[in-house]
Amino acid sequence: MMLRPMPRRQEGVALLEALLAAVLLAIGLLGTIGLQARAYSALSEASMRAEATIAAERLLGVMTADSERLSDYKLDSGGSPGARLAPWYDATRKSIPGAKVTVTVVPGSAGGAAAVTVAISWQRKTGEPANTHTVRGYI
Repeated sequence: MMLRPMPRRQEGVALLEALLAAVLLAIGLLGTIGLQARAYSALSEASMRAEATIAAERLLGVMTADSERLSDYKLDSGGSPGARLAPWYDATRKSIPGAKVTVTVVPGSAGGAAAVTVAISWQRKTGEPANTHTVRGYI
């Protein structure tokens, strides 16, 4: 009497396991790429905010040194800068492309310190909301 071999029911399981491992690896790599993209975006945003802070602090320093003529540094939204503000304005627009700048000066009462507000706005991508960095100082 001849014995027939039992059919093997696990043929192809190793191939299925390898395919599943490849799918899981692909999902993990896509997640890592997404995290890298978000980190790059956050880094770019932080860089623009740092540039805005440096520019605003630089202007406050210049205004402190020239405190007799603070009103010459005023700049309305969409306005053109005066002669005293123009060099700083051009440098700021060069370091922050497309920046919109406003500078308000509110004189202090009875010879007190004037309140100066420097607001710098920029937009990284079309369609995204604008980011605004505001620095206030008293001179």
